[in-house]
Amino acid sequence: MISDRVNETRVIRTALPTDAQAITDLHFRARSTYYPDGVPDDGTDWPAAWQGVIVRPHAEVLCLIEQDHIVAVASFRTPDEAPPETVKLFQFHVDPHHWREGLGTALHRACVDRWRADARQTAVLEVHVDNERAQAFYTRQGWVAAPPDGGHHLPMTLPLTT
Repeated sequence: MISDRVNETRVIRTALPTDAQAITDLHFRARSTYYPDGVPDDGTDWPAAWQGVIVRPHAEVLCLIEQDHIVAVASFRTPDEAPPETVKLFQFHVDPHHWREGLGTALHRACVDRWRADARQTAVLEVHVDNERAQAFYTRQGWVAAPPDGGHHLPMTLPLTT
């Protein structure tokens, strides 16, 4: 569990099971920005999925709270069958109404601090190929994209050792 981080009006803390619906709503708003025809309905029960991630052993969900509202969220863990020094950022979302306010950078910094404290050496993620805003954000944070393979997601890597 990450220690609460406070900055006048912002707190970064570990998500609680009671946060699942608020995180689901934020997740939907964020995903809606890069699906021009609307977010596809794949039948996922997102509140239950988020609740499962929040309580999953060896996984972590961090949320950034501003004025009592979750405005950014990140979930990560060691991927199945990966070495323990690797961490995968599975979800990272900032409420679109709060873009360009430094929230994503603050939450990303908290993630990296946690990964380094846990002796992780490499972070990986997959970003939707149409989400150019997110790709640019990750690149600014030091992530490196793999060559596109024609799929729906672009793999990126962040070295965590200095």
